[in-house]
Amino acid sequence: QVQLVESGGGSVQPGGSLRLSCVVSGSIISIFPMSWYRQPPGNQRELVATVDVGGEGNYADFVKGRFTISRDDDKKTIYLQMNDLKPGDTAAYYCNMGNPGSPFAHHYWGQGTQVTVSS
Repeated sequence: QVQLVESGGGSVQPGGSLRLSCVVSGSIISIFPMSWYRQPPGNQRELVATVDVGGEGNYADFVKGRFTISRDDDKKTIYLQMNDLKPGDTAAYYCNMGNPGSPFAHHYWGQGTQVTVSS
């Protein structure tokens, strides 16, 4: 059974940093794009960043220059380094395996980790 487990969320002040991790068990990840999504309170889930199998990241405009996605295939882990956090970044953050939006990826979500940015 494939499981994705996120960690690293918490409460920070504006301008602070957090590093999220997502560990995958039950599957290799080296052949899949991996993504972070987030769901702000009362809003739909949105794509934050994707790292392709070569390690290159692609980002939503609202996090470009502040967030960095990375992967360690040997550890079956992906990361999201979040810097200069803003109140608008408050959300539950989820990792996802597969091409974003694909039927395959629909099946592979973590349980989420909460990030709260507030003064």
